[in-house]
Amino acid sequence: MVVTGLGAVTPVGNTRDEFWKRLIAGDSGVAPITAFDAADFDTRIAAEVKDFRPEQLIGRKEARRMDRFTQFAFVAAREAIEDAKLPDDPEFKRRVGGVIGTGIGGIITFWLNSDKANENGTWAKVTPFFIPMLMANAAPAHISMAYGYQGPFFAAASACASANDAICTAFNAIVHGEAIAMIAGGSEATVSPLAIGGFGSMRALSTRNDDPTRASRPFDRERDGFVLGEGAGILVLEEYEHARSRGARIYCELLGHGQSSDAYDLVAPDPDGNGVLLAFARALANAGVAPEEIDYINAHGTSTPMGDPAESKAIEKTFGEHAFKIGVSSTKSMHGHALGAAGGIEGVATALAVALDTMPPTTNYEFPDPECRLDYVPNVARRAPIRTALSNSFGFGGHNSVIVFGKVR
Repeated sequence: MVVTGLGAVTPVGNTRDEFWKRLIAGDSGVAPITAFDAADFDTRIAAEVKDFRPEQLIGRKEARRMDRFTQFAFVAAREAIEDAKLPDDPEFKRRVGGVIGTGIGGIITFWLNSDKANENGTWAKVTPFFIPMLMANAAPAHISMAYGYQGPFFAAASACASANDAICTAFNAIVHGEAIAMIAGGSEATVSPLAIGGFGSMRALSTRNDDPTRASRPFDRERDGFVLGEGAGILVLEEYEHARSRGARIYCELLGHGQSSDAYDLVAPDPDGNGVLLAFARALANAGVAPEEIDYINAHGTSTPMGDPAESKAIEKTFGEHAFKIGVSSTKSMHGHALGAAGGIEGVATALAVALDTMPPTTNYEFPDPECRLDYVPNVARRAPIRTALSNSFGFGGHNSVIVFGKVR
């Protein structure tokens, strides 16, 4: 199975090319929050998508009927579909499906309509589009309707593993003959008082408000929590022979995936990494790849005190001495943690890394942590041959999802 299209809307660029250019340059998308007045919050920074004009990109009428997370998904999917140059053929469209991950869905719609109802003292002021905008499956539904695709279209929700799980599910749909191509990835838009307040009360967020661009610092000893991000990353997956027969440009192969559950805690990772170890083992087995063939890992790397060491130790346990030869980077250091969209955004980055033999950096890596001992591609992108790469996503609830990308063989 191959990747023939990529689309991105992110805090470091609203197109695939701009996203990659700024990622490789090490640019940060973290800044003071503009979506609301955060003056009374402990965390006043986030990685917001900038200069996104949905009415121009989608049309005024349609944009007003979409939550921000759906707008992101729609625009990123359109870029990916156009990039793949998918056939505009009725028979083909019946065999195109999609799975879009989101951890929370239309929380912006929930927040704005709740405020409106409370201000007016009546729920009659709630928009009649409240439910269609709120629901997690709104993004795949809009994409399906816009293009007339009639394959399986639905949402995946497994917290921060949502987008990776969506890609895994899309992979299986093609393998099992349910579709010939799938639109897969994730979208999230949660920069709101509810999310900042909720994650803040858990003490999960960075409070480095006076130095936003250096706040997200995965694997660094001075990390103090993740930076909330938003955006969408969408991939077009296609059956190899079909892609080849129509002369499609191919970025890379999607070789396989592995999924597991920690069965440990609702929010804390298993400190022994048992669930992650299972996901790694299953991914390598499913892809038919030996551990020593992995050259690069796009890590989950959220910049949290507990999560980063747990992931690093799981990589060491899985790959042994080879772990120290793998480039491991967290692009969340630049675009923040987009929750259910993370695996989609990072899937786009990993596919491009394999295609272009370039490892994005982990920025803000200044102080080594003795518990994180790997090569984190510190601060500067690295040109290096990448035969095979992993993209990791781990979510609240103990959901672990690992995807294997590789050069076309």
